[in-house]
Amino acid sequence: MILILLLLVPLAAGLASYAAGRRRAMEAIHLTGFAVVFVLAFLLSGRVLAGGPVTIYDSFLYADALSALVILLTAAVSLLCSVYAIGFLRVEEQDGALGVEDGGAGARTKLRLYYTLTPLFVFSMLLIGLANNLGVMWAAMEATTLASVFLVALYGKGTSLEAAWKYAIIGGVGLSMALFGTVLVYYSGRALGGSDTLAGLNWSYLAIHASRLDPKTMRLAFILALLGYGTKAGLAPMHTWKPDAYGEAPVPAAAILSTATLNCALYALVRFYILTSRSVGPELPGGLLILLGMLSMGISVPFVLIQKNYRRLLAYHTIDHAGIMATAAGIGGKLGALALMLHMTFHTVAKALLFLCAGNVSQHFRTDLFRRIGGGVIRVMPLTGTVFLMAILAIIGMPPFSLFQSEFLIVQAGISSGHYLASVLFVVFGTGVFAGALLHVGGLVLGPRTGAPAADWRPWQGAPVLLLAVTLVVIGLWLPGPLFELIRAAARVVAGE
Repeated sequence: MILILLLLVPLAAGLASYAAGRRRAMEAIHLTGFAVVFVLAFLLSGRVLAGGPVTIYDSFLYADALSALVILLTAAVSLLCSVYAIGFLRVEEQDGALGVEDGGAGARTKLRLYYTLTPLFVFSMLLIGLANNLGVMWAAMEATTLASVFLVALYGKGTSLEAAWKYAIIGGVGLSMALFGTVLVYYSGRALGGSDTLAGLNWSYLAIHASRLDPKTMRLAFILALLGYGTKAGLAPMHTWKPDAYGEAPVPAAAILSTATLNCALYALVRFYILTSRSVGPELPGGLLILLGMLSMGISVPFVLIQKNYRRLLAYHTIDHAGIMATAAGIGGKLGALALMLHMTFHTVAKALLFLCAGNVSQHFRTDLFRRIGGGVIRVMPLTGTVFLMAILAIIGMPPFSLFQSEFLIVQAGISSGHYLASVLFVVFGTGVFAGALLHVGGLVLGPRTGAPAADWRPWQGAPVLLLAVTLVVIGLWLPGPLFELIRAAARVVAGE
């Protein structure tokens, strides 16, 4: 029943918001729906830890520890962003940033669009985690693009429409390759019993019989899946849509894109990686993941160093972290899998916090450019400035924050498994991103004060920032036992246990 409710609640919230039309009703539906989704995700995680995978409808819907972790992270980010969105969109409406001064009809239409599409967007991501059938998982991934592309274009500016068009075209081409990869997986299992039924594409069934899948076909299937889902994750060289989309989408939507959607794309890649590793061995899929991971990290460095727009800086930083997680998956083994799951969890908290802080700064100064703000954000916005600096220190891997731990584990896993070149490049590229991000954000927060007036405290936007900041500090020192057990269980799935 939990699996069904996880899908029905956001779907119902989106439809109810569309029918409601009034802002306060949409806000209440939005917040209530995501609160219920989070509770359901929490309960699902407990059930998986207590009794193993949860399935219904002859394993059509299937949740193991990996699914449960991705769903829990998606639900948590969605809930916090739903709280933030209420305050953020109210200010956008009042300031006329939605297109019509003082909340005219055009602004109300855009609010309705946001509160309708965001639950449908989250519904698609939850379906990715729950779909046992690889074809259904692909369809759900395609649905995330269809829902989020209109969120990217929400403001209706020329740059927003261009970003949405680029996102739709590049994402569509990428996912078409993922579809071909899915078809080839089905073809590779044609000799298996029951392959002529819908269950022939069920991941749980294919994983058991992966050693009997046709090796040549699986090699090509993984390459296509890597290109397809790698595009959705923003791995280089398929990353070019990401800075534009993250820079133009409303901040709460950008925060979800940079965390939950990235996690879902990597989740799909991991599913294909497990099948391919059991069929042809880990060398080919692992090597390709490391190659694209290193390329993503390397490409991010110069763009972070010369960046003039702080939301685009966060986008390139997300490309870097997509590369970090792809590298961890490619290194593989128990340690690499554990590092991947830890990094996914820590990155979700830190990157969501960074985008919400960036949204506060952008809304107060009405610009995303470093040079137009100058500096002194910590004096104008004490809470946002302090947390922004703390979060950037965490995301670039400064100890004692949690991402230092996961990145250290990745290097350790690389060295212990003989990936010496990748380990050296990992440190070199990480140092470059470290320098660029700290230089830019440090100057923005601590630089000479601008003439901007002090910002007012806004509870709807301040509360999720405070909660994420406290969470970021706590998980750097201590992980709650049940969460750590869920991460370990997910790592065992990734490691093929």
